[in-house]
Amino acid sequence: MAPIPGAGLAKGLAVTLRTMTRKSVTEQYPEAQPELPPRTRGVIGLFEENCTVCMLCARECPDWCIYIDSHKETVPPAAPGGRERSRNVLDRFAIDFSLCMYCGICIEVCPFDALFWSPEFEYAETDIRDLTHERDKLREWMWTVPAPPALDPAAEEPKEIAAARKTAEKLAAAQAEPGEGDA
Repeated sequence: MAPIPGAGLAKGLAVTLRTMTRKSVTEQYPEAQPELPPRTRGVIGLFEENCTVCMLCARECPDWCIYIDSHKETVPPAAPGGRERSRNVLDRFAIDFSLCMYCGICIEVCPFDALFWSPEFEYAETDIRDLTHERDKLREWMWTVPAPPALDPAAEEPKEIAAARKTAEKLAAAQAEPGEGDA
């Protein structure tokens, strides 16, 4: 049996007519900002105070897009008669977002919680060399990092918090008791 001439055209027009009556799902970005899910991976923010320059993030990065420079400083002894200590001081922390594949390995391996996901995603540049963001820009994105989700009320209290509470209660009880020499 021979195909009817124009059958394909009629099927195509039927699809067009069916979809014309449906509501469009296209959002008019940038006029309408998208509704992002919580904990969206946008850009990496740096909480510089927590960075100890351990270099784990740079070593574990599969793209080698994290650049860290530091120097050692001598810290005077905390108590008289103590010894001086040395510590690393962060000079440069940069991430090249033209190389980054947003895998999050650097955030996961950071033992001191210095790196976080920020939901910020509007950081396009006209020149690829401008996609290497230094620590000042990474620090700015920390303000957009959402607070961590609340703990489950049925979960056990973390050991660190329980230990801190016990210590605080002991100190409060010791201060509340009158001294032995008081009369």
